[in-house]
Amino acid sequence: MQHRSPGAGDTRATTRSRGRLAAGALATATAAALTLGGVASAQAAPPVGKEKIAEINLVTVNDFHGRLEQSGAAGGIAALARAVDEIRRGSADTVFAAAGDMIGASTFTSFIQQDVPTIEALNEAGLDVSAVGNHEFDKGFADLTDRVMPLAEWEYLGANVYDAGTDDPALPEYWVQEFKDVSIGFVGAVTEELPSLVSPAGIEQIDVGAPVDAANRVADQLSDGDAANGEADIVIMLVHEGAATTAIESAIDPTTPFGEIVNGANENIDAIVSGHTHLAYNHVIDGRPVISSGQYGERFSNMVIRYDTRGDEIVSMHNTIYDLAVRDAEGDVVGYAYKDDQKTSVIVEDAVEVAAELGSVELGDAAANFGRAVRADPATSTSFPENRGGESTLGNFVADVQLWALNVDGTREVDITFMNPGGLRADLASGVVTYAEAAAVQPFANTLVSMDLTGAQIKSVLEEQWQPASASRPFLKLGVNSEFTYTYDPTAAAGSHITEMRLNGELIDPAATYSVGVNSFLASGGDNFFTLDDGANKSDSGKIDLESMVDWFDTFGTATPDLMQRAVGVHLPGGTSVAAGAQVTVNLSSLDFTRDETDADVAQVTLAGDATVLGSAPIDTSYTPTTDEVGQASVTFTVPAGASGATTFDVFVPSTGTTSSFTLNVG
Repeated sequence: MQHRSPGAGDTRATTRSRGRLAAGALATATAAALTLGGVASAQAAPPVGKEKIAEINLVTVNDFHGRLEQSGAAGGIAALARAVDEIRRGSADTVFAAAGDMIGASTFTSFIQQDVPTIEALNEAGLDVSAVGNHEFDKGFADLTDRVMPLAEWEYLGANVYDAGTDDPALPEYWVQEFKDVSIGFVGAVTEELPSLVSPAGIEQIDVGAPVDAANRVADQLSDGDAANGEADIVIMLVHEGAATTAIESAIDPTTPFGEIVNGANENIDAIVSGHTHLAYNHVIDGRPVISSGQYGERFSNMVIRYDTRGDEIVSMHNTIYDLAVRDAEGDVVGYAYKDDQKTSVIVEDAVEVAAELGSVELGDAAANFGRAVRADPATSTSFPENRGGESTLGNFVADVQLWALNVDGTREVDITFMNPGGLRADLASGVVTYAEAAAVQPFANTLVSMDLTGAQIKSVLEEQWQPASASRPFLKLGVNSEFTYTYDPTAAAGSHITEMRLNGELIDPAATYSVGVNSFLASGGDNFFTLDDGANKSDSGKIDLESMVDWFDTFGTATPDLMQRAVGVHLPGGTSVAAGAQVTVNLSSLDFTRDETDADVAQVTLAGDATVLGSAPIDTSYTPTTDEVGQASVTFTVPAGASGATTFDVFVPSTGTTSSFTLNVG
């Protein structure tokens, strides 16, 4: 039997003793025999005496994000459905629950049908209940309540979501599953940061309160002995908020939103199932399981709860995290632990077929090839793997698209966008561009995030292109939007490479604040771009990178590669202090792309504001395998006799239009 919250009222009640395990009654143990790898579990010693034990399996996932198909560590929804089904076959007293973000930020197969295939597949998999995550609100509150929730056969919970300006719950607050001898209740909540993670216009009709306050209130209600407002023997908090790291210290950090939840949850909450940060952890904190299963259906948890129905108390809660992928000794995925559930597979196959059909839809045209940087000349090499250290027309184009998308849909003007090279997984060929081709370029379904950074922090982001010594690639070249350019010295020491940054031709002020846009991977410090994780006033647009590309083509139709380099290497062997009339040599680099773009021909140096060429040199377009130094020239020129003080010189490449500058102190 199931009981649902009526979704109204702020009923407060006194608590009753729940008999939750004391802190010492749970201990860390190795995973059970069925564990397929992953995180160690927590369990208690077997009960003794005359208890009458009811055993419940609580299967949980979080942050699924519409990953329908098997890919890498993600086992796919059909394998996950089979895993849940096998647990149900072993025990009818099984509940399948989730901590939110089951839809949204999905891959193309689900995204192209507004996540309907994911909802149908989760229905088939038997999902019973889930907290709402921030991505459930991507298309607005009305879309959640009027489209998503009617399609979903599970209960979506959000106890801390209220009608705007009131304390009235706007979503169901709890859901109770009653078995023969025991009932288990779920209280759902979403991160309090929801208003900054989705479009404000889409959630104008709701307010979001503190998750722990709402969860405590409803847990007390489920534990007060009053059947009129719901009752449960066991209460589980499903919360779309999570720890920043897998360390237990992170989960209890009182300065973090998740730490406030963990430390503030009252004794009527018996376990916390979390999400949002996409991490897998399996803690016991103050006698209470605090868990998360990671992301994308790569793992799931099974918490075996043993309840003494005579003593009305929990005997043990033993959680194990299972991997869906099977790996070899080197850690490579070689298969999956479960066969696919056939009925769920049909849903996935149908979605793939529809995606293939819709993927052939024409979005627009590319006037020429947009290529990723490569290590060797495509004209002479049969194998030219990408060079993630090289500037590319594709990376810069994606940055341009994302700047446009954020400014069209956002509530604040974004100045600068960065695009990580690893997020570009295919080139964009000239001619007609289809949905599927655009999806192949950016297959990760990252959302676009804006944040505030100082000019000094922007410099730090650029410095982080030079990767830590332990990284597999020494340099990662960020794509940047056309309004932003910079120069760097490739010979400088770590942390001192960037020599000049300009926005719309004006120098970046280190102390000023600028609005920066990146994808959600970079926003969390991905690829060792740690400064982006520290950005202030972060706001997740909820808009997927692919969706932005689709909208761009719908608006503009045709894309033409920009042949101008947005980053140029400038090294002055003699230093920046020179005398008027002196002869100076400047070593230039990063003046050429690496694919079939027009070759950079000649580098010219002029005095800023004066078209007179002071010196020029041919450009060497030899390949540099891991860096951005393709297109090198050494230009020698004479400093004008009338120059004095800080004097800016321009660099110009006639064949591509690349323009840059550097400054000398003329004495």
